[in-house]
Amino acid sequence: LGLKNEESFDRLVRLRELVKLLSISRANVYRLMKVGKFPQSIKLTERTVVWRLSELEAWVQERSTGHKTSK
Repeated sequence: LGLKNEESFDRLVRLRELVKLLSISRANVYRLMKVGKFPQSIKLTERTVVWRLSELEAWVQERSTGHKTSK
């Protein structure tokens, strides 16, 4: 693919895998995207939509740093 050493291919995740990875419903994914609170999807073909794994990981990290556990 001609990628430089500092660049790497960001794995693409389809909706079915995203739902399993994040334990979030399909409807909630699109609802959050609509209001700008979830990474935008990438339309590869007419019927194939994916997300960058790195963006999903960053989204989870942002949400987890905002939560504080009380003991």
